[in-house]
Amino acid sequence: MILVCFAFFKLGFLDSSTRTHLCLLASAFGSSKTQPIPDKNSYFDFLRQGETVSSRCDEVQGLIKRGCNMTFIENPLGQQDIVQNKSVTNRSKGLVALKPEEITQVQPQKVNLTLRSGEPQSFELKFKRAEDYPIDLYYLMDLSYSMKDDLENVKNLGTSLMEEMQKITSDFRIGFGSFVEKTVMPYISTTPAKLLNPCTGDQNCTSPFSYKNVLPLTSDGNMFNNLVGVQQISGNLDSPEGGFDAIMQVAVCGEQIGWRNVTRLLVFSTDAGFHFAGDGKLGGIVLPNDGKCHLENNVYTMSHYYDYPSIAHLVQKLSDNNIQTIFAVTGDFQPVYQVSSHQPLSVPFEEINLRFKLNETTNNHKLMLYILRRNMFSFICTSFSTVFLQPQVHFNISITSKGCPNNGKPEIIKVRPLGFTEEVEITLNFICECDCHHQRIENSPDCHFGNGTYECGACRCKDGRVGRKCECSSNDVATEDMDRTCRKDNGTDICSNNGECVCGTCECKTRENPEERYSGQFCECDNFNCDRSGNKLCGGHGKCVCRKCVCDPMWNGTACDCSLDQSTCLAKNKQICNGRGRCECGTCKCDDPKFQGSTCEMCPTCPGVCAEHKDCVECRAFGTGEKKETCQKECSYFTLFKVKSREKLPQPNDGAYPIGHCKERDANDCWMYYTYSVTNNTENVVYVLEEPDCPTGPDIIPIVAGVVAGIVLIGLALLLIWKLLMIIHDRREFAKFEKEKMNAKWDTGENPIYKSAVTTVVNPKYEGK
Repeated sequence: MILVCFAFFKLGFLDSSTRTHLCLLASAFGSSKTQPIPDKNSYFDFLRQGETVSSRCDEVQGLIKRGCNMTFIENPLGQQDIVQNKSVTNRSKGLVALKPEEITQVQPQKVNLTLRSGEPQSFELKFKRAEDYPIDLYYLMDLSYSMKDDLENVKNLGTSLMEEMQKITSDFRIGFGSFVEKTVMPYISTTPAKLLNPCTGDQNCTSPFSYKNVLPLTSDGNMFNNLVGVQQISGNLDSPEGGFDAIMQVAVCGEQIGWRNVTRLLVFSTDAGFHFAGDGKLGGIVLPNDGKCHLENNVYTMSHYYDYPSIAHLVQKLSDNNIQTIFAVTGDFQPVYQVSSHQPLSVPFEEINLRFKLNETTNNHKLMLYILRRNMFSFICTSFSTVFLQPQVHFNISITSKGCPNNGKPEIIKVRPLGFTEEVEITLNFICECDCHHQRIENSPDCHFGNGTYECGACRCKDGRVGRKCECSSNDVATEDMDRTCRKDNGTDICSNNGECVCGTCECKTRENPEERYSGQFCECDNFNCDRSGNKLCGGHGKCVCRKCVCDPMWNGTACDCSLDQSTCLAKNKQICNGRGRCECGTCKCDDPKFQGSTCEMCPTCPGVCAEHKDCVECRAFGTGEKKETCQKECSYFTLFKVKSREKLPQPNDGAYPIGHCKERDANDCWMYYTYSVTNNTENVVYVLEEPDCPTGPDIIPIVAGVVAGIVLIGLALLLIWKLLMIIHDRREFAKFEKEKMNAKWDTGENPIYKSAVTTVVNPKYEGK
């Protein structure tokens, strides 16, 4: 927390280290001008009994709230001063040539900042790339055997690069170098024949080498074209190349390469990956790269002695020498070389980003530097055919001090764009003392007959003296007589274990949170151990005084969480809780548990509740019903939950509040099952069965089949019954006939009209034989 010191206070003991800390914990409020010292008697009562002098440190509003007048508050502020502010150079190509030191691209150049701990100081930095600014470009080419297919394209790229860069600036120099690999096994074959010609068959290749500075930086474009055009490939055994060795030598061998203090670009072209620190162990090379120049006759001679450099090592050397690296690689290896997102080693081939570097900083000062990044003024297209210049860009630089340096002396840091020599020099001055410190009164009579220095409203005692007014000798502090006066009710705890007994008076401990304080004659009181409500001390509606809440008006309770305002219990009919309850702490307590709501207006289990909410439940749950068009507007007063079965609906005994079960028909004549309840937080909750219970329609085919089958069965049954009855009837008639036949007595006389059907004829010749 950022605090402000209450100065000009007479009472209390405050040594120089404490004073420095208190003054640094200050906020940017009020005036930094030294105020005249007011009458000392007017502020004797600022500190409560037992409070330490450090309690005078607080936020401005906190001090004013505790009764401190603004004229008593010491509040120094940081400031800034632009010492050198030369405008950026505006010129066009073709005008009078200027030397690099005569061109200004960064504004301002020198700034003085006065920093107060925790208070940021910001200023705007402008950058504009001067047109026709000198450029040094070094072209580093991979000549390993894998580059055979791309060699002609790479040669043409170098030539095109030189031609396009000459269109950007008239002061342009270009150099050329090549690399292959370390000249030891297993990177190359060390047989004599392979050392002369590492290629197979009839191919004529140059001898392997680590790095050659073929052409130092020169403005002779013809020489560059000739040397690039005659390059021959070499060969190695493994796929990764030794390009990092070459980059390191290009970075550190400034004299041999010919770098000037201008824009420095390094274009690195390859079609393979790279070796880095640790890979040298495969060839028995264990010494780490020393980051120094080892060129003899423009050839790197220590590749067999030193390991490859690490990425971080390359980052450091490239940054120290203001070199921006552009990787021109094949698409397969583009992700491998996109290390700029993790390390500022390179700039993407199609875009150059403006980065800033903090040259000097000290960890014990804990300086924080915030720099906003933007795209650079220009970017180079893939073919280097066009370079777009943008207007000047602006950066907001904010610096915050986390503390005071031990010696309190000014510090200097420098900020510069990566790849440029121009920089902003920032001198940091630190506010480590209050202004009132300069008005101290040595041997002041206010410090017990001159036993201390009165400064910033407190006594700084001489050696051997203690107490707020230096009234005691340090030899007498721990006597039993003095300690007795620091024990409450003759107890054993000195100052309630919350302070120290100094000169027979309790001086209470300070806490990490400056708003929390011990107080009282025996440090028995504090302002942070009161009851809490809603995770707030005294509910946020009162003050904690000696471990008890002193509530604000209209609040009551041990934690000041009970509101005496009854307006929240007033129903629409202007009755308190609808006449069904009483207002307690701003909340209605319903007399009958079946009534709920903020004013006891709802009864979830009363008749008519289900029908009242039916339309809203239907439109919310199923999107049907009379209110489906106005559902969102009229039916958002409850929270809806869906369940899969009726067994999962809340039951009346499940909760601490009444639950009403409802069964209503919807627009599709289906049954809806749901529950309606009001929680203790007056939240309306509805649980509804996710699928309504709809009656199924008749199945025609089974019905028709059943009817037909029934008719057939009934017909068959009737036929069988009729047949059975006929059989029974016939048998009865036959039996009756038989009976009557047996009982009949027939007449044996002949019927007079009966004529026999038999005619007997006798043969006259028959003799009876």
